[in-house]
Amino acid sequence: MTAARSLMTTDDQPTVIDADHLGRMTLGDRRLEREILELFVRQTALMLERIAGAQPPSAAAAAHTLKGSARGIGAWRVARAAELLEQAAGGEGGDAGDAGDRPDLAEAIAELKAASLEASAAIGSRLTQLFAEARRDR
Repeated sequence: MTAARSLMTTDDQPTVIDADHLGRMTLGDRRLEREILELFVRQTALMLERIAGAQPPSAAAAAHTLKGSARGIGAWRVARAAELLEQAAGGEGGDAGDAGDRPDLAEAIAELKAASLEASAAIGSRLTQLFAEARRDR
């Protein structure tokens, strides 16, 4: 498994969301973590809708937005896939006129969808855990 596909924990098990990074970004506030993860899932769905069938500049802009959000929560595979799509679509660092140096746009979209699906599933599990903790703390 490549570093772009996952972040390795200390016991060498791949993670989809970097919990340490997310904890730093939310200052350990579980309620904030829950809100941010819920927003990320909704934003991911919205950005993927915008990317589907969009012209390359619009796809690059949506991928750029998703890249920043994914980096914010530690979803490194999503961030990397969004970055590759942004480049393939001719955005930041990409050259729309030089297809030989860019990954195939359809392939980049497929990777972003796969990474996003994986992240959404991991977030669903994490949200279930956070909701259970919140109920216990009442």
